[in-house]
Order: sequence, then C-alpha cells, then structure tokens
Amino acid sequence: MVETPEEPGKFPYTRGIYPEMYRSRLWTMRQYAGFGTAEESNQRYKYLISQGTTGLSVAFDLPTQMGMDSDHPLAHGEVGRVGVAISSLADMFKLVDGIPLEKVSTSMTINSTASILLALYVLAARRQGADIRKLSGTVQNDILKEYIARGTYIYPARPAMRIITDMFGWAAREVPEWNTISISGYHIREAGSTAVQEVAFTFANAIAYIEAAISAGLEVDAFAPRLSFFFNAHSNFLEEIAKFRAARRLYARLMRERFHAKDPRSLLLRFHTQTAGSTLTAQQPDVNIVRTALEALSAVLGGTQSLHTNSRDEALSLPTEESERIALRTQQIIAHESGVTNTVDPVGGSYYIESMTDRIEREALAYIERIDAMGGTLRAIESGYIQTEIQNAAFEFQRSIEAGERVIVGVNRFQMEAGVPIPTFQLDPALEAAQIARLREVRATRSQTDVKERLREIGEAARGTANLMPAILAAADSFATVGEISDALKTVFGEYREA
Repeated sequence: MVETPEEPGKFPYTRGIYPEMYRSRLWTMRQYAGFGTAEESNQRYKYLISQGTTGLSVAFDLPTQMGMDSDHPLAHGEVGRVGVAISSLADMFKLVDGIPLEKVSTSMTINSTASILLALYVLAARRQGADIRKLSGTVQNDILKEYIARGTYIYPARPAMRIITDMFGWAAREVPEWNTISISGYHIREAGSTAVQEVAFTFANAIAYIEAAISAGLEVDAFAPRLSFFFNAHSNFLEEIAKFRAARRLYARLMRERFHAKDPRSLLLRFHTQTAGSTLTAQQPDVNIVRTALEALSAVLGGTQSLHTNSRDEALSLPTEESERIALRTQQIIAHESGVTNTVDPVGGSYYIESMTDRIEREALAYIERIDAMGGTLRAIESGYIQTEIQNAAFEFQRSIEAGERVIVGVNRFQMEAGVPIPTFQLDPALEAAQIARLREVRATRSQTDVKERLREIGEAARGTANLMPAILAAADSFATVGEISDALKTVFGEYREA
C-alpha cells in the first residue's frame, strides 16, 4: 500500500528536507572542473563564477589523488590530465588566488589524500585572512567506495578509516561549517550498479563511517549534521526521482532508529548530485545535452541540495568552456524557466512515484540487512560481495544493450554516419614540465630541516593515537608535498593491495 506523503521538511523527509525547498533557496549550481596547473584551473573557476555558478567543484589529477607528486615516475603523462595537479601549498595558493573562500562553497573530489588537501585549503584560506570557521564546502573523503568501485586507494581500509574519523573530530572543532565527507553513490552507479544498489551500498558505507566515529569516541550528533552524500542522476527519469525520495526517508529512519540521533539535523540527507557520465556517448555528442537536461531535472524533482551537469563532450575529452557554459545554462533554465521550483514536491502523491519510492526503500534495506549479517561493510568488501553484485548488474545492463533490449540513441539505434567532429579541449603538454619545475623550486627554497621534523611528527602521530590533522597541517604549512606527507603515513600504515 502506498503511503500518504507527509509534509515537506518533516520526518521522514520523503518530500524534502526543508519546508519550502527551492521556493526559498535554489540548489547550489556547481560545475566540476580542474585541469593542467593551478593557474589554468583558477582561470576556469573564475570564468564559471562569472557565468553564474554558485559553488566550485575541484577535480584533481590522478597523481594527486594517489598521493604522488607531479615528478613521481608513475605520474609521467598523467599530470593535469583528469584534474588539476596540486603538489604543495604553493599550488593551492595559485588555485584559489583571487577567489574569496569565505564566500564561495568549494567541493573537492578527493579521497585517499583528502586530509592533506583539506589542510592545504585551510592554510590558503588563512593566508587570505579568512575566518576558517566560516569556510563552507566538502571533501569527498569516501575511501570505502574506492575499494568497491573506483580504485584510488593508498592505505589499508582500517587505517584509512582512522584518518577519516580524525578529520571528523578535528573539523567539528576547527571548521564547523565544512562537510568532512561526501559518501558517494555516484561512483558505485558509474561502475554499473542498479538504483537500489546505489542507495543500499552508499548507506552501508555510511553505517561503517558512523560506527567507526562512534567507536573513536565521537557522539553521533557531534558529527552527523556535517555528513553529506553524493548521488548519480541516471537515465531512468522516474526511477531516479523515486530513488532520491526513498534515500531521504531510509536515511532519516536509520539515523533515528539505529543510531538514536537526537539532533534533527542529524536526520537530514543532504546530497550533491551529478548527472551520469556513463550515459554520455561519443556518437552524436550534441544529443548528450538532452540526456543531461533530463537527468538534471530528475535530481531537482528529487530534491537535491547541489548539482553538477555534465558537458556534451565528456565522452571525448575534458569539456571546453562552451560545453561547460551550456551545461550550466541547463541548470539555470530548470531553475528559472521551467516552473518546477514553484512547488516544493511536484511529484508528491503520484501513485507510480510513491509506489516506486516504497519499493526502492524496501529493497535497499534488504541489502543493508544482508551486509549486516555478513559482519558489516568492511567484511562485505573484503569478501568481494559488494563488488560482485555491482559487476553482475553491470554485465546485465551491457547484455541488454547488446541484445537490443535497451535502446541507446545513436549507439544501437538511430545511428548516423560520422559527421563533422565537434571541437574538443586540448591540454598543452608543456604544462607538465612547468608543474614539475615549480615543484622542484618549492623543494629547493623551503627549510629542509623543518620539513623533515614535520614529517617525523606525522609518523609519530600515526604510530600513536593522537589526532593526525594537526601534524598534517604543520607539515603542509612547511611546504612538505602531498607525496611526502602521504609517504610518511604509508610508512606506518602500509599500502593496500587488492586480493
């Protein structure tokens, strides 16, 4: 039986976490960007701000994500390719130059090295004279989904969880407006999961983080209000709307009934959404504009707090400025021309939406109960259960495309002969050499004695029980590099190797 939808802004928040939703405040419009060196990315951020984006979303290159400096042998050819290269505080200064960090919300997609990049960001804000207690933004910092779906891990799971809970405790005191984790279903969905699996495995990860923080001595209401989430807006329009509504309700019930949270803010599922990169096609790339518009609309009708719209050319390259502008305009049209923001929950009461919301919640909860029975998320990851479930779903999705049961416009139906190629973004290969030269200059001009002592203190903290963040901040402030700080932790914690 379909439940009668309750009022928006009231438990269990199926219809939205705020009574007025977008009638009083629109979602934050972010455009994920970052490439080359810090200077190039800084220029792109300023361009996006000039075009009306209301929050920054920073992409880091693969070496930065993996705790490697730009001159590491394994970084060759990857510097600045899939995001901006950040090796030291000098790079962070340039990345945010001229951007008032007290006034701009910044999301950073970074996981294994999230503690280091947050330290660099805080130090750069201090240099601007900002009150760091007013900084707002998010570090993704979701290491469990790296073991499940993405692969940019460094340390074994248990010490990686310690780094995360140390950041929870430090940030609650020092940067109270900052979201210290964005528990990510996005990459789980991109790896091939179903909508139900995306919700279930994301919340299974959330349960593991919350339990780890409580075990570390934190009260649930001390950190839960700063937990945030990151979901995918995929191609099944109505299912995605129902997914967001079911997730909000399931989370509120988990927090109240399982973790006995008392603060109403601890029950609120606050989430960022990105349209599905895996649905973009290299064939007929202009058609991706339509795909992105529908996916973005599902996120808005589902009640997202923040949104990134993918660009039409992302199946081919990093997006051009023109493509990013079109993607941003897509959000602006939904916000200001479509009329959907005039009503808190336009789909509330629809039999189909409400019944699908119930089904997704029920099936996601069944997955969580199975994972609990296995001994929790870490055990489910270590046994390969979650990964296998996602792989099976991905296989079935691809099989249905190849059998013609699922239509992908321009791929298995409505194909066209190759037309005139659209202009794509070209990264200047000289940027890698410039980044390495600056890194070496930083190393040559800093106090080596100071750096060595700060890195020793990180190792000492890692071997003990002290919070790691003060030592990481001190090392970053001495211009120790991302790679050096990461290696200092790796020396104590070891390195994860997938079985």
